[in-house]
Amino acid sequence: MIDKKEIITIAETFLKTTECYLVDITVGVDNLIVVEIDSDGAVGIDDCASLSRHIEAKLDREAEDFELEVSSSGISSPFKTVRQYVKNIGNEIEMMLKNGAKLTGILASADENAAVITVAVKEKAAGAKRKAIVHEDRIYAYSEIIHTKNIIRFK
Repeated sequence: MIDKKEIITIAETFLKTTECYLVDITVGVDNLIVVEIDSDGAVGIDDCASLSRHIEAKLDREAEDFELEVSSSGISSPFKTVRQYVKNIGNEIEMMLKNGAKLTGILASADENAAVITVAVKEKAAGAKRKAIVHEDRIYAYSEIIHTKNIIRFK
């Protein structure tokens, strides 16, 4: 079986010379290698093809046969790296928490430890007759989050 660490090293070495970064690599039991990349801008087909050719050149099919897929992280794919959180600050997101809560709001900030989501909550102010919408920031450590995805709306 092909070593995942070897593929990570090959991919990261190549990606250092580009604007792209590694999101995930999986190696299946049948040696299906799936490499997922992203960029702070856009990932083009040429970026995927170049990385695919680089990985192919570094592996020996004669020693061990494999199938290789290199793709960009889809806009509706869950975030897998802190850099993806940072890239999407200001975007509307859906966050599923391990406690079962599902939040929708704006990704306000993100760092190495946690992400902050701004959610709209209806609250009744003291002396008010009706509830008003209040925006509040909620901080969640990545260990509390099952997944976070962009919300795509067509208006």
